[in-house]
Amino acid sequence: MTTPTAVARRTSAAAWAVFAVFAVNGLGIASWAARIPAVRDGLGYSEAEMGLLLLTGAVGSVLALPLSGMISSRLGAARSVVVFAAVCAAGYVAACLGVLEGSSLLVRAGLFLGGIGVGVWDAAMNLEGAVVEQRLGRAIMPRFHAAYSFGTVAGAGLGALAANAGVPLGVHVGTVVVLDVVAVAVAVRWFLPTAAATAGATDPADAAGADPATAVPAEHAPHSFRDTLSTWREPRTLLVGLVVLAAALTEGAANDWVGLAVVDGFGAGESLGALGLALFLAAMTGARLAGTVLIDRLGRVTVLRLSGASALAGVLVFTLVPVLPVALVGVLLWGAGAALGFPLGMSAASDDPRRAGLRVATVSTIGYSAFFVGPALIGLLAEHTGYRQALLVLALPVALGLLVAGAARPLRAGDDRSGGGAAH
Repeated sequence: MTTPTAVARRTSAAAWAVFAVFAVNGLGIASWAARIPAVRDGLGYSEAEMGLLLLTGAVGSVLALPLSGMISSRLGAARSVVVFAAVCAAGYVAACLGVLEGSSLLVRAGLFLGGIGVGVWDAAMNLEGAVVEQRLGRAIMPRFHAAYSFGTVAGAGLGALAANAGVPLGVHVGTVVVLDVVAVAVAVRWFLPTAAATAGATDPADAAGADPATAVPAEHAPHSFRDTLSTWREPRTLLVGLVVLAAALTEGAANDWVGLAVVDGFGAGESLGALGLALFLAAMTGARLAGTVLIDRLGRVTVLRLSGASALAGVLVFTLVPVLPVALVGVLLWGAGAALGFPLGMSAASDDPRRAGLRVATVSTIGYSAFFVGPALIGLLAEHTGYRQALLVLALPVALGLLVAGAARPLRAGDDRSGGGAAH
């Protein structure tokens, strides 16, 4: 018979495994992103051509994400993570070969495949993270997303070192993504298995030897495409998606444009532009590490409202106050406010384990669509208004996310678990 201590130890191991998978995901993505100048030089592309090239990967992710819940329900979170980490690695290796051969078609095909891998991998690891959070009985999802942030910082640093040392693009990125797959394959052995896995299914998590008493109950049956479509008609799920959209859009826009907005909007040097982005990322990471305590004390909805208010204040200060030091305080508020919307949205989407995979897929699709497409649209607007003024448009989605934050309230016994009930 499994003891409470054994269950707690098993869950703690699963939490560390998810933490590792999030970090590895960020490491691989940032390693590729850090070598984008080498991609540009290898293909001889202009800025516009590079923008369209990189959009290819985003399209792959956005197309794959709606199906990720159905895939995870059939393969299990552990197998989904391993399989699509391998798909991601294959895509990036193909893209590197395309750069080496000067074949834009191969680069595009590789990035599209890599985008598919990233999309399903991301949804599956968020689903496992939500399961671990529910088993622990306390907020931990923001720390998983902080692990992703740590991974991106490490990947960017490693990429800078590789570029400075003259390491070829294919050698650097290929080595990293292959090691990513190996690390993921090891880490998922500590994922929490479903009841089906402990009964003899081939999910890699069963290798950990978990007792059936520690397993997460399996869903009644794998989800169908009709189940996937039905999730898009659930009011609560769509409202949670709007909360995530606001957070993802504000994060993506800051990543792309804060540095340029500081340089162009204030006549500052490139180093101050980099400082502005660094402040944003530091505020996000710090808020994700500290946010778990606030969530446990204040509750999910209160923290989302505080986050939305902070992001809104930060955007308004940065875009409207013409004094750089004050504007940089706005960047800190903005980063802290944008940090928790995505992880809390994943938690809210996973409240009902029976449809968690489908809802995580839907909410992720909404969020990542905003993350990838929104900043590009802001860039078009910036041609007419300037970068800093264009970012003022973020106030609208942030305000809407703030208004509907109550939809993320945890489901309780008696709630409409179909997702169609109003938030209380």
